Amino acid sequence: MDNSHHSLSQLFDQLGLDSDYSSIEHFISQHRLQGDLALSKASFWNTAQATFLRESYTQDADWVEVIDQLNQRLR
Repeated sequence: MDNSHHSLSQLFDQLGLDSDYSSIEHFISQHRLQGDLALSKASFWNTAQATFLRESYTQDADWVEVIDQLNQRLR
């Protein structure tokens, strides 16, 4: 596993979303995950975004830490 550390802003860039602080906070305030729904299965992702999130976990990619942070913020 790569030991690089990515920021939430970089994750949003990777997902093709606006990545400034206010855009990230707005996204988080507008989206919620219920119960034990996996982050990659949320209805607000497009196919490419969901695939990236799912494959990052499967491959234990260096994005996992920041994806976990997003997952927690959406609950």
